[in-house]
Amino acid sequence: MDWYTSIFELIDLRSFSNLWFWIAVAVLWSSASHWVLGVPYDMIQRARRVGGQAEADLLDIVRIHVNRVLYIIEVSGVWLLAIVCFLLSMLAMLGFYYSIEFAQAVFLMAFPMSLVALLNLSFARRIRRQEPKLEIVAKLLLRCRLYVQLIGIVSIFVTSLWGMYQNLSIGVLG
Repeated sequence: MDWYTSIFELIDLRSFSNLWFWIAVAVLWSSASHWVLGVPYDMIQRARRVGGQAEADLLDIVRIHVNRVLYIIEVSGVWLLAIVCFLLSMLAMLGFYYSIEFAQAVFLMAFPMSLVALLNLSFARRIRRQEPKLEIVAKLLLRCRLYVQLIGIVSIFVTSLWGMYQNLSIGVLG
């Protein structure tokens, strides 16, 4: 066995049958549901439980992340939208029209994350409109986290169904 074969066994581009792909999916959604608008979930819980300095820290970090997200959208939102739409269209075309499994896998991870990004943008705008109180901010962050988890559940379900279909069709046809 040469090094070329060893490398491509480790980095298999048939994504849906590769353990590393499923580990990446799990890490992606675990991280997405833990970091809501850039704020870790444990920080929200600690601020609600303890108050005081933890509450002030939470409100500060939420203010910083909300201002950062909204500034990026104000400055380059149209360009980001165009680039993301182009990349998602390219991945969808390569994956589902030209049947490149790696592009399908990346699309099935990137498209739901684009929905999460839009959700975060929506909640950042809501938080900016509200007065900075712990109850309001924590409630909005936890609702955003719930929506991210729902998107993640649907995404993992669809990805696993598509992956099983790909693996079964390769096994039957090829």
